Formats: sequence, C-alpha cells, structure tokens
Amino acid sequence: MSTDGNAAYGKSPFVRSKSHFADRITADGTDGWPVEAGRYRLVVSRACPWASRAVISRRLLGLENAVSLAVADPVQDDRSWRFTLDPGDRDPVLGIRFLSEAYDARAARYDGGVSVPAVVDVPSGALVTNDYQRITLDFATEWSALHRPGAPDLYPEPLRAEIDEVMEGVYRDVNNGVYRAGFATHQREYEDACQDVFRRLELVAQRLADRRYLVGDTVTEADIRLFTTLVRFDAVYHGHFKCNRWKLTENPVLWAYARDLYQTPGFGDTVDFDHIKRHYYRVHTGINPAGIVPLGPDLSGWLTPHHREELGGRPFGDGTPPGPVPVAERVSAAGQP
Repeated sequence: MSTDGNAAYGKSPFVRSKSHFADRITADGTDGWPVEAGRYRLVVSRACPWASRAVISRRLLGLENAVSLAVADPVQDDRSWRFTLDPGDRDPVLGIRFLSEAYDARAARYDGGVSVPAVVDVPSGALVTNDYQRITLDFATEWSALHRPGAPDLYPEPLRAEIDEVMEGVYRDVNNGVYRAGFATHQREYEDACQDVFRRLELVAQRLADRRYLVGDTVTEADIRLFTTLVRFDAVYHGHFKCNRWKLTENPVLWAYARDLYQTPGFGDTVDFDHIKRHYYRVHTGINPAGIVPLGPDLSGWLTPHHREELGGRPFGDGTPPGPVPVAERVSAAGQP
C-alpha cells in the first residue's frame, strides 16, 4: 500500500516508485487535458509532504476557484485514502468513498499503489495524474492564465536551472532521505540514509545562513519542497523515522528559515500537525505497531519571531500575499500551534 506520495516500503532497500499516471494538464492540452477552471479536483492528504506541496502552490497562486480541493482522512485502511472526513463518507464533488475509485475509472483493474496528490477529472471521475514532481511545476507555469492578480512566480525561467539543481539534492537526501532512513531494515541502510539527511541539511543551512530563500530573493518551488519536510521534522521524522542526530529546533538557521516560511501566508495556514502525527504514527504499523500518537512536540515555537526579514528578500517579489483561507479549507484548531 502506498502512503505518502509513491512509496514502497517494508522491503530492503526502500524504493520510491515512479508515478504511474504522468499525464500533464497544460495550457495547450497536449496530453488531452487542457487547463480549464472548475474541471479538475485536487485530492490530497494534509499529512503527506508530497501532497502538501500542491496545497501550498495552489494557495500561493490563487487557484482555489480554478481547482477544487478534496482532503482525505489522514488514517488509511487497506483500501488506502478514504473520504471519511466528508458527510456520508463520500467526496461531495466526485461522489466516491475511496480515491482508488478514481484510479479504477482511469485504468480498469488497476492494482498499483494509490497515492496523493492526485488530480481527478470531475466530469469523468477518472484520475488524470499522480505525478507529484510535476503537478506543482505545471501549476506555476501552465496554469498562469488562471493565477490570481499578484501571484508570485514560483518557477522563474531565469532561475530554473539553479532551482532544479537545488531541488534534486534536497529530494534525494532530505525529502526522500527521511523515508530511506525510516523504512530501512538493515543498520547500514539506516545509517547511510540518516547521514545523507543531515549532511544535506547542513549544506542547506550553510546556503541559507546569509540568504533568506534557497534561490533568488523570493519564495520559489525549491522553498516549498524543503519546507514540507522541515515542518514535519521534529513531529515525526526525528522520532518515528529515527532521524535524530539533532532536532530542527536545534539548528538556528533552519529553524528560523522554517518559521519564516510557516508564518508566510500560504505555508503555515495549510499545515495540519494533527493529521501529520496521526497518519505517520497510526498508519506505519511496521515502525509503530502499537499505533500510539505522541503528545509532543510543543508547537508554540512556530509562531515566535524569526528575524529572517533582516536578510532582505521579498517573499512574493512584486506580487502580493494570498487572501484569507477559504472557510471550507481552514485547518482545525487541533492541527495548529
């Protein structure tokens, strides 16, 4: 069963599978899926870092009215992601109880993993794509005609080569590295993965010591991808995945950077710590067989001053912050500091 993104675990070594459905929704409709307001529904779990990228990107770009949002229960059963947070245990737009139904509508007798984020074609009820690496890049580029006024450029063309290079290292050693450590079944596998995680985090901290953002002087896709791992680090990766050489709160640069992003509209207002903790500690029974969800960590620090604005930079460039979170998409008080 696939949980966060496209993960295959329980075997040695940990392998993250490729997205099974990599169609793209583009301005010209090359793959048969044209950009069209109201046609598609983004299915996510707020627990999943790969899905959270899409939630943040959609909010920063103001695509809430163009692409509707379905939030799955953070605790899966043997049929994977389910819509038990909605009345009648059905998604109110797609009318389905399980995300797997959209996969089946796309490919009869599909027997692969069911992962989020997933974009579903509302008229047909069929999955369009679960390509977590591409969805946000296309939101930033192909969907530009539907961006809100003042939306930031999350993937500026002059910086794309540098953004891609930074993201590649972060993906290999941090985003995916914590999973390699957490699901390792041999000591050497775990140690190699854990060392990769902290080696890359130390390199990233050096990069961020005198610059506010990873690439350029505004928020980009690179920051979104790093943030979704950092925001989960102390809550789940430090203990549950044994990435415990140090906590995020013990690294002054990364802790300030993460707080800066958390307090930036579009980032922290999409984070649900309750969903995050319940998913990891209750679903990963091979790691935590008792399913006990820890009380900590203390979340109040996420709202403390970070002083990163002293480094300069403008989070939205010449643009503006996103507006208030739509009422139906607000994170519950249980998931916030």
